[in-house]
Amino acid sequence: MPHTSPIQPIFAPDAIEAASLAIIDSEVPEPRPYDGPRWDVVRRLIHTTADFELLDLVRFSEGSVREGIRAIEAGATIVTDTEMARCAIPPRRLAPFGCAVRCFMNDPEVAAAAKAAGSTRAALAVDFALDLPGPLIFVIGNAPTALLRLLSRIDGGASAPALVVGMPVGFVNAAQSKALLMTRADLAWIAIAGRKGGSALAGATINALAILAGAKTA
Repeated sequence: MPHTSPIQPIFAPDAIEAASLAIIDSEVPEPRPYDGPRWDVVRRLIHTTADFELLDLVRFSEGSVREGIRAIEAGATIVTDTEMARCAIPPRRLAPFGCAVRCFMNDPEVAAAAKAAGSTRAALAVDFALDLPGPLIFVIGNAPTALLRLLSRIDGGASAPALVVGMPVGFVNAAQSKALLMTRADLAWIAIAGRKGGSALAGATINALAILAGAKTA
């Protein structure tokens, strides 16, 4: 258990963030379980939650960080499964690339289709999102039904998104849906094994990728 340090007289937002990241670096000395840009992503997730157990839980498919950065640079549409996840993605970091962040959970057509099908809005929202043009990044932090629906649609012939951020949290099918995602060699994905996850972590993953993309153009 790390020792609680005295209160630090730091009030500027950027300075607080930099100090937080420095503390994480100091408490996870090298060699770390992740290297390069993958560490930038995992460190951002730890920063979001103060949960060092994520060191054992975050998983990446081969090249997933690279593919996520490329999609952002190409102006991808980022589709979230909740409004909370949408709000967790700062527009200021995506605006230079022309990326849009969309959530269909409150769309009346989605609600009607879900009611007619006896399914969840999160699952039916996937169908609407897959019709969007251009590269897509799916950000799933809450609804296993959305992740399972996405995988099912891809198996049925739908075009694969540029990246799947699979981090639904909870007890019913959350761990199982992520385990299924992590078997997929045909997709680029970033996931959290087990029950942990959530909208904040899913959004923070995109934030980390946007920072990395921005650093390339700085």
